[in-house]
Amino acid sequence: MKLLRHGAIGAERAGALDAQGRARDLSLLVSDWTPEWLTPARLQALQAIDLERMPLVPPGTRLGVPVAGVRQFMAIGLNYRAHAEEAGLEIPPEPIVFTKAITALAGPDDPLTLPTGSVASDWEVELAVVIGTLARQVTAAQALSHVAGYCLANDLSERDWQIRRKGQWVKGKSFDGFGPLGPWLVTADEITDPQALPLRLALNGQVMQDGNTADMIFPVRELVSYVSQFMTLLPGDVIVTGTPAGVGMGLKPPRYLQAGDVITLEGGVLGTQVQHVLAASGAGLVQGD
Repeated sequence: MKLLRHGAIGAERAGALDAQGRARDLSLLVSDWTPEWLTPARLQALQAIDLERMPLVPPGTRLGVPVAGVRQFMAIGLNYRAHAEEAGLEIPPEPIVFTKAITALAGPDDPLTLPTGSVASDWEVELAVVIGTLARQVTAAQALSHVAGYCLANDLSERDWQIRRKGQWVKGKSFDGFGPLGPWLVTADEITDPQALPLRLALNGQVMQDGNTADMIFPVRELVSYVSQFMTLLPGDVIVTGTPAGVGMGLKPPRYLQAGDVITLEGGVLGTQVQHVLAASGAGLVQGD
């Protein structure tokens, strides 16, 4: 199934995509897609729902993050060989792991407001993995059985905060709106091989990234297993798994996001995102503070 959440920020309701690609409202049966709904048994039970009998979601309704109650938002860096090369960095011998604040989460088409003082906000199309059952020190062979499903993600990054401001990458990765997910969560039964998914990102209609998850250095099963060795992964946790080549930082000269830009992401069965970039607003730390 393709599970989605529709409605205004903070008032999203459960929904799903029917066979014709139309969003259906499931809130009469399920109030929201909380982590408790991500177990194999509950996801299997959803297959009995006749989506054609559920109310249609009105066209143009906002879609939110596909899963409510995310508690941990993890990310993997330099997980595509060509991306590591464009960054001028060595291929990592084991996964590079960092965190993103859960306050960075956003709906797939929510406007992106640049951070105050931003000089280097960048794009990164990625595959996101959503955990369905608790995973603690699982093997790579076991790992995919703990995955509820997959969705499209944009791991937005403010490179000045990420790199020049020292410390951990979390600083450049956690601004509000820097983690769009969706438009829906594709349950794991529909994606038997997460290493065969296309990922594409265009900026103002020009394709910047055009890759495939087959090019990952560390595949999904190894990433879930690796992260679970040093932290317990909980139902609803999200892991974004790295980006193909073509980010703004890798261009010569670099090209970063500006107000008025439009970012379009495509992930095949994962769906499409569109983010309109807005100028910074309000007070905040600026370069040099």
